Amino acid sequence: MARLYLFAEGQTEQTFAGTVLKPHLANLGVYIYPILIAHSRRKHITHRGGVRKYTPVRNDILRFMKQERDADVFFSTMVDLYGLPSDFPGVEQAERLRHDPHQRVRSLEQEWLVDIGDQRFVPFIQLHEYEALLFAEISRLEFFYENSRARIAKLEKIANSVDTPELINDGPQTAPSKRIIAEFPEYEGAKRTVGPQVAELIGLSKIRARCPHFNGWLGKLEGLGTGEERP
Repeated sequence: MARLYLFAEGQTEQTFAGTVLKPHLANLGVYIYPILIAHSRRKHITHRGGVRKYTPVRNDILRFMKQERDADVFFSTMVDLYGLPSDFPGVEQAERLRHDPHQRVRSLEQEWLVDIGDQRFVPFIQLHEYEALLFAEISRLEFFYENSRARIAKLEKIANSVDTPELINDGPQTAPSKRIIAEFPEYEGAKRTVGPQVAELIGLSKIRARCPHFNGWLGKLEGLGTGEERP
């Protein structure tokens, strides 16, 4: 049995971890505790949700690690590459890899692991943000929005134009969530509930098949219960 603290950037990711990842990993002996990541700490009060600066994030993770020193306790993250702060480890080097998004995000994760300095840490940075996972089968939005076929068709065209939804980029108007909001403005206020439910309808198998970076991370988490990384 392994315990896993998952530091989620926002409530959408936290809910996804609790409703989709938690039961899946529990079947493999990995018990996950999704918590919102810290964005600041003032007067001994930790404020959570969002990645604005790196130092509060780093301190939050290290604080938990000091409290939980057992070898069967692990720590991971679910934060977006989109909007990553400029003081994040390895940002300058990773900018040179923009032509290869997967290599870019792996470089950032490796620099993060080095900075935290604990092999129990399994860093994950979502390419390019959580909503990329929904493009694995974006038609599932139909369950939440009536008369939406034409709007969904536009999003399906975007999904079909890339090898993986993880390549839908990090531009201010072209990031995955921005693409959805452009067609469904109401999603912006409902993403905390609708986003995880859409992912649940799609299912992990389809998401993994379309999103290789996410699939690789989940394989690592699955292996924590046995000490072996799954394919």
